[in-house]
Amino acid sequence: MGIFSFLFKKEETDFYRLLMDHSEKVYEAYKALTAFLKEGRGDSPLGDDVMRLEREADDIRRILIDKLNQTLVTPFDREDINELSREIDDVIDAAKSTVEEIRIFEVDPDKYLLKMSEILEKGTLELHDALRNLEEHPNVAKEHAVRAKQTENHIHHVYLSALQKLFKAEDRSAGYMFEMREIYRHLNRSSDRCDDAANVILDIIVKTE
Repeated sequence: MGIFSFLFKKEETDFYRLLMDHSEKVYEAYKALTAFLKEGRGDSPLGDDVMRLEREADDIRRILIDKLNQTLVTPFDREDINELSREIDDVIDAAKSTVEEIRIFEVDPDKYLLKMSEILEKGTLELHDALRNLEEHPNVAKEHAVRAKQTENHIHHVYLSALQKLFKAEDRSAGYMFEMREIYRHLNRSSDRCDDAANVILDIIVKTE
């Protein structure tokens, strides 16, 4: 094979597939997080599923970056590929941090954490469906991305309600309030990253039209 044939050969890396696989792990992680929180016990072994899925998502992220560094031609802007994968990874990192801190602080999940996780479960499914349709059906992908963006507002309302309830509680210590606020923040920030990921998808659709 000549040097020019090597340089300009068709790239076999399927970045669409890698991003789909990555987003699927995130959705599965929030399904697992919801199941963990429904148990209502911080020591529930169901949290281990979240940790496992986060590690698997990290592996996909590393593979994607490695392939990106080896590839001359990508199906769309390589910076968008990297940013989208990074935002998706940040979403699942928040699920991991939620489980970790519930266990470290030895607190039991409450209804607000469960509600936020349920909203994020739906939002990450919309992200996954957006990526699943991005290559062949961009208009369908756009609809899913727009719905994924709604996650941020829904989460923020629950987050504010949770804080209001938390700081009005007279039977809770300052330490407990601080711990729960930090855990709430993980899922609130996760919704921001979900919104950012959806925005990248929408930008990609505009650029590739």
